Amino acid sequence: MRAALSGVVLACAGATSVQAQQPFDPALQAEIDKRTNAIADKVTAWRHDIHQHPELGYQEKRTAALVAAHLKALGLEVQENVGGIPGVVGILKGGKPGPTVALRADMDALPVTEMVDVPFKSTVRTVYNGQETGVMHACGHDMHTAMLMGTAEVLAGLRAKLPGTVKFLFQPAEEVPPRGGAQPMIDAGVMTGVDGVFGLHVGPGPLGAMSYRGGSISASADTWKIIVRGKQGHGAFPSTAVDPIVVSAEIVSALQTIVSRSLDLTAGPAVVTVGAIHGGLRENIIPDSVWMIGTIRTFDPKSREIVAERMKTLAQNIAEAHGAKAEVDVVLGYGSTINNTAMVSKFSPSLKRVGTAAGVFENKAGTMAGEDFSRFAEKAPGFFFNLSVTPPSVDLFGVASNHSPLFQGDDKALPVGVRAMSTLAMEFLVTGGVPRVP
Repeated sequence: MRAALSGVVLACAGATSVQAQQPFDPALQAEIDKRTNAIADKVTAWRHDIHQHPELGYQEKRTAALVAAHLKALGLEVQENVGGIPGVVGILKGGKPGPTVALRADMDALPVTEMVDVPFKSTVRTVYNGQETGVMHACGHDMHTAMLMGTAEVLAGLRAKLPGTVKFLFQPAEEVPPRGGAQPMIDAGVMTGVDGVFGLHVGPGPLGAMSYRGGSISASADTWKIIVRGKQGHGAFPSTAVDPIVVSAEIVSALQTIVSRSLDLTAGPAVVTVGAIHGGLRENIIPDSVWMIGTIRTFDPKSREIVAERMKTLAQNIAEAHGAKAEVDVVLGYGSTINNTAMVSKFSPSLKRVGTAAGVFENKAGTMAGEDFSRFAEKAPGFFFNLSVTPPSVDLFGVASNHSPLFQGDDKALPVGVRAMSTLAMEFLVTGGVPRVP
């Protein structure tokens, strides 16, 4: 995910529990639980192996090979290099006819140097954007992949009882917007015939707690770049130059007024962030140009349009007022992840049923993080939920977020995710899913 899903912590503090629904077949649930418990050690071993061998987006060849070998051993139909990237799809056809449900996990790591001292700590190094850095599963995708591998084993063991088909989508490059790994897989047809799709994301919070929300659960995530072109000159004689640094400083300040003065925040929160800015080489030279990059996060489609328009207007007019020029490029990335309300209404009680003592809660607000699960949810009714994985020994008020070098997930959360995904898939097929709304 492009930012931390720390909203789980807050959600668990002030949210409401889900309501009960018609009980799922107790015998079938007991079988899922039994099979999940039986493979818990295997899931943990997979997670440790993947964590020790992290791979950046579009480079997940080792992880993809591990996944594909496991799915083949289970007797699934396996597709590799899906979309021309290291995407893997496993197809499990049940013993009875019925709908098709998809389960998704992302596999990529981040350019982060791990600072958590665990036995399976990553020591992988790489060069990213010209800088040497470590590589770490700082967003928990190692847990996502291991849990879906476990889910595939649980459901494969129940093949004869499955009324329909399960597609297991192992996706690369979630951390590489604006295109990401979901779109190439979708373009390759992985969502054809899919009637519903589930996904989860780990994050900080009480170990084993799960949370969800109907409607927008994550923000759209767009990127932008502004180049301010001035006139280079001597720092002692600024009147002979056009200083792009001064112009850029004014633009940075003005960008912060877009959210506070141009948006209707009752339609949803928004964020405009300057993530990097660079210009100049030495203290007595006014540079020719300055560039800056950043991100835009919104929930409301209209707000998304307004931010892009206002950025261009502000940057170009401020630059012109100083005799400079500004080039503004806004690239639309992941859309807001929208949980289908019928899916949430029907299947959130399933989470309550398989949850731990930590509880299952309804979030009152979404997260400003971005997620390309949104693209799968545009093709079929989707349900994306959060699983809290913070070890009990860690203080929740000072817990590190996703993308931090101190982020850590407790292995005890893995069976919770396997049980939840297995139950959701089985119940979706048994009950016929949800009606499609044109």
